[in-house]
Amino acid sequence: MIEIKTFLHKEFLMEWRQKYLINGVFLYTSSTIFICYLAFNIRGATITPIVWNTLFWIIILFSAINTIAKSFLQESNQRDIYYYSLASPGVIIISKIIYSAILMVIVSTLALILYSLLLGNPVQDQTFFAIVLFLGSLGFSSSLTMVSGIASKAGNSGMLMAILSFPIIVPLVMMIIKLSKNAMDGLDRGESLDEILVLLALNAITITLALLLYPYLSKN
Repeated sequence: MIEIKTFLHKEFLMEWRQKYLINGVFLYTSSTIFICYLAFNIRGATITPIVWNTLFWIIILFSAINTIAKSFLQESNQRDIYYYSLASPGVIIISKIIYSAILMVIVSTLALILYSLLLGNPVQDQTFFAIVLFLGSLGFSSSLTMVSGIASKAGNSGMLMAILSFPIIVPLVMMIIKLSKNAMDGLDRGESLDEILVLLALNAITITLALLLYPYLSKN
């Protein structure tokens, strides 16, 4: 735990000093939301709840890709070697996942606030939608961090990350959209229990795979 806290402090300190990643993500997210607002406002069309929900999670998905994809790809080989001399690969991947999850929760929350201000908020069960937002942020952070760690150990890492991310992200996004639709309709939360368990299982499997695969790849 001490090593994880140390690496988390290092991640936040580096981000605070550079600020290019978080500033770029906030600029991308806010610009995308504003463009969506202009598109619907110019046409004078009323956005339906289904379109509102789908469009929101598409924005969050691409924000997650821009936020998390560089978590390992921006690290040099010399820096990796230095990190491995300080802690185990398991500690490094867990600290990266936690950092990405915290960052995604912040980005998603701010995006939801701006999105609601400009395009309205048809969600009936706000608390359940917030829970789905948290689980979705955790799912994006764990899956994309794992894929980023694997891709960083191979050549042509950008192409490899795109290929590896697709089969992991698609079922995750489908489950998140279904859960958030239930929150928008104000359905009883018990009806979403199976989907929540599946989403938790996907997150657990992804984190477990990261703990199993990344230490092995880091030795090569």
